[in-house]
Amino acid sequence: MSEADARLQDMELPTALYESTDDGYLATALTIGPWDAGLQHAGPPAALLLREAERAGAIEGGQTVRMAYDIFAPVPVGPVRITASVVRPGRRIELVETVLTAGDERPLMRLSAWRMRARSDGAAPEPPAPHPAASGPEESRRELAAFFTTEVAYHRALDWRFPTGSFNSPGPASAWTTPRCTLVAGEPMTPLQHLLVMTDAASGISAVLDWTTATFANVDLLVSLHRPPRGDWLGMDAVTTLGGTGAAQCTAVLFDAEGPIGRSAQSLFVEPR
Repeated sequence: MSEADARLQDMELPTALYESTDDGYLATALTIGPWDAGLQHAGPPAALLLREAERAGAIEGGQTVRMAYDIFAPVPVGPVRITASVVRPGRRIELVETVLTAGDERPLMRLSAWRMRARSDGAAPEPPAPHPAASGPEESRRELAAFFTTEVAYHRALDWRFPTGSFNSPGPASAWTTPRCTLVAGEPMTPLQHLLVMTDAASGISAVLDWTTATFANVDLLVSLHRPPRGDWLGMDAVTTLGGTGAAQCTAVLFDAEGPIGRSAQSLFVEPR
């Protein structure tokens, strides 16, 4: 056990990423990102925006199949508010938009979520495809990101297991995760919320640049699913490609223990620190 993990055993970690308030939510220390201790990792607010989109949707038992996030500015660690609206209502298909604000009400993140009625289409399902990870979570290596500036931060919100690659060395990587906390205090984290908490870290696990000399923050996140995630363990197989012009792209195959469930993509802004 590392010295940092030994110290952590004596700490009292938050049990949730957010606590409900009278007019929104209060972010806990588990939302802290790697770039600045006062700013959130984009994964937790992405999940919070998804939670509000599903609550605002009118399709009972619907499934969210595409989530397109725009990240306008970093989200501070503190109180946040979310507004929701149904842009395109429908009994079978709907488009829901949620917007996150803090302080001066300037939009910081926006989600456009396409949701569909869940039903059997009558076609025989294909045999489950194997997940793309080299091994399952039990056989994979547990690892903690070494580049966070505070010990209690986003990297403690999930249990990370790496079949291939690493948080702490460059190149493509695959990782399994399971939650160590809830999204909102007092309610369980759904598999889809868990997926969103995790997926924004695809560009972190597959980083090709040194965190200490370069920034490569994403300005968006696109998640497209052909079926909902299931189970306690979810994974991603990620790769980042530099464009040589100050831009990069990260793509990932998303999966659970039963096989692939969809894909994600992120556009990265790259510059020296």
